[in-house]
Amino acid sequence: MTDDVFYDSPTPLEAGLKCCCPRCGQGKLFQGFLKLAPKCDQCGLDYGFADPADGPAFFVMSGVGIVVTAFFAWAEVAWQPPIWVHLVTTFPALILGCLATLRPVKSWLVAAQYINKAEEGRFESLGRHDFDERRL
Repeated sequence: MTDDVFYDSPTPLEAGLKCCCPRCGQGKLFQGFLKLAPKCDQCGLDYGFADPADGPAFFVMSGVGIVVTAFFAWAEVAWQPPIWVHLVTTFPALILGCLATLRPVKSWLVAAQYINKAEEGRFESLGRHDFDERRL
């Protein structure tokens, strides 16, 4: 007889905002600023499955870049400030916006991988001799 433990797993968004384990919702996901811990310190979930790659950086740079650039353009049209004002405000806004959101977005993508049981894609026809291309 096995002891099945049931966890009240958070949603991917909750796990992302709290930067916690996607299975138990209690343990820490990160060992450093962006480095994943080897496993959850509460439930023991191995984080070896997680490979968000460059996804978090792409989403964060795109989202923050669009928002800050839109504000920059609006401020330019509305107030026409000197260029030094843009340099003093826009670059720090881009940098701080990216640094503030990168960790939760990475945590959200790891949680989404866990919840959806994501894995590396494989070709169905690879190595099969009976594969019929007309079925595609």
